[in-house]
Amino acid sequence: MAITGLDHINIRTTELARTQAFFTEVLGLSVGWRPDFAFGGAWLYAGGKDVVHLVEVSRAGAASKGSSLDHFAFTIDDYEDAELRLQAAGVAYDATVSPNGGIRQMFVTEFNGVTFELNCRAS
Repeated sequence: MAITGLDHINIRTTELARTQAFFTEVLGLSVGWRPDFAFGGAWLYAGGKDVVHLVEVSRAGAASKGSSLDHFAFTIDDYEDAELRLQAAGVAYDATVSPNGGIRQMFVTEFNGVTFELNCRAS
């Protein structure tokens, strides 16, 4: 067996509509096909691939930052546009540059407590 890539991440939320709106309106993912599960949720797509699965739950989970699975990361192609979208939505982020790698990064923790990273590699 060989791992060939990361398939998707799963976020549990008590506020499905709000979480879906954040990932679609602020980050630009789109809602797409999802199996007819017996529980609420949505699959969010980037470039024709489902990358975020949302699952509606009745009780909020613990925040990811500082837990065993601290965060996940998306590759982005336009740092300035991402920054403008986050600022327009009033979403706080920590901006950094990776040492020796030329990767500009933004670390975001959304309202469910899920932390993710936006990576923009130098061209």
